[in-house]
Amino acid sequence: MSLYDRLQEIRTGFERPFWVANISELFERLSYYSAFAVLARYLHENLNFSTTKTATLTGQFGAWVWILAIFGGTIADRLGFRRALSLAYLILSGAYFLMGSLGAHWLAPVRGVVPLTVLVVAVLMLPPLGIAMVKPCIVGTTARASKENVRSIGYSIYYTIVNIGSAAGPYVASWGQNHLSVENVFRIAALSVFLMFFAVLIFFREPVRAGENSAASLQETARNFMTVASNPRFMLFLLIFSGYWIVYWQEFIILPIYVHDYINSKTDTALMLITGPLTVIALTVALNLVTKQISPLKAITTGTLISGLAWGLLVIHPSVRMAYLTLFAVAIGEIIQSPRYYEYISRLAPPGQQGTYMGFAFLPIGMGAFVGGPFGGLLLYYFGEVQKQPRLIWGAMTAVGVLTALLLWIYDRTMGAAPDPVKAGAVSVA
Repeated sequence: MSLYDRLQEIRTGFERPFWVANISELFERLSYYSAFAVLARYLHENLNFSTTKTATLTGQFGAWVWILAIFGGTIADRLGFRRALSLAYLILSGAYFLMGSLGAHWLAPVRGVVPLTVLVVAVLMLPPLGIAMVKPCIVGTTARASKENVRSIGYSIYYTIVNIGSAAGPYVASWGQNHLSVENVFRIAALSVFLMFFAVLIFFREPVRAGENSAASLQETARNFMTVASNPRFMLFLLIFSGYWIVYWQEFIILPIYVHDYINSKTDTALMLITGPLTVIALTVALNLVTKQISPLKAITTGTLISGLAWGLLVIHPSVRMAYLTLFAVAIGEIIQSPRYYEYISRLAPPGQQGTYMGFAFLPIGMGAFVGGPFGGLLLYYFGEVQKQPRLIWGAMTAVGVLTALLLWIYDRTMGAAPDPVKAGAVSVA
């Protein structure tokens, strides 16, 4: 097939909802990562939370996104993608506006009645409610509004757009923080998704694909949860792999505070966080070609080890330049493990249950954020404020990353490779 024919295939292979949904996803990711890039320092410096409380709250913000995504697909299916997306973007616009208004004068009466921690927790839980519906809607629309011959390209477009939004978010946060105020970063995020609310209402039409299964009920979702929980091999793998995300999330949870407080207070910590997404965009294809012959679990273990060891660079030489290099190395590990992680889970799942298992693949990401928040905050407080040796924070993080890789290696050696569902037939791996 010629390049011209392939381009024609792409031009005619996607319905309008595909482009509307994916463009809206770009702005959703931009909003999320612009807010996340400044959240830790906003809580610590503007709302005067302690380092431990700040890290815990920031971790919770990241965690709920992935945990609620398990149930977001069911809600989106029952509402329909158009209504779910509209509702999600409306929730997000209000949520980000409230995040930027937590210290505003007009909220003073509320702060006088409700403890600030309770108010912040309530507000920080609102964005995950919206994002939990956005993700399944975008992925579902990509499947429904793509012809079979270009569907794989459709997912590549989706993945690229997600990373472009993830890279643009910290850049927007940097610009907003430097030219306006940190509060206005959240308001820019609110405006971004509010525009997507109107874009969905005006341009998006519900995509329909013939022969699609009916949506699962909440009771079926609960049964699916128990199905996963009853597979000890799968649950053990998820528990071990959550160690990777405990370490990974520190680039949002405590790294900005650490660089500002202990290296250089003039550092643009929001712009610094653009390093990871840009690395993923630039090197994913090349690294996947290099590592495609490695078995999935070995690739996961290798990526985990690289990301864990990366934080040791800040032990060797704490500097802004080394922080950038650390983020680059963490992203290299992410590129190596991430696509193979989902491949491994699809093979670990018993035949006929791949969909359920893939939904729960998000759990380690959420568990890592929940644990990583208080854990990172405790390290920042103890080694930074008590021991006055802040570089040891990253020694502890490196130890967690290396331990996680070691446990994955032991798991691989003792539990054996995941069977190929096609070859395994109806044999359960539980």
